Amino acid sequence: MIDLEPCAYGTHSLRRTKVALIYKKTGNLRACQLLLGHRKLESTVRYLGIEVDDALEMSEQIDL
Repeated sequence: MIDLEPCAYGTHSLRRTKVALIYKKTGNLRACQLLLGHRKLESTVRYLGIEVDDALEMSEQIDL
């Protein structure tokens, strides 16, 4: 245990937080999509709560 309140932090919230931090640090939307296992980029955008145009612009600037 890492001394977090179990009722306040579930596996889903930790999953979402980790990917959100990766996106914030790298701006790599495609990597986030792969990590989450989403088929559609739009699902990842919605999941992260970011604007589609901003996400696509950032994604196009990074090569994988």
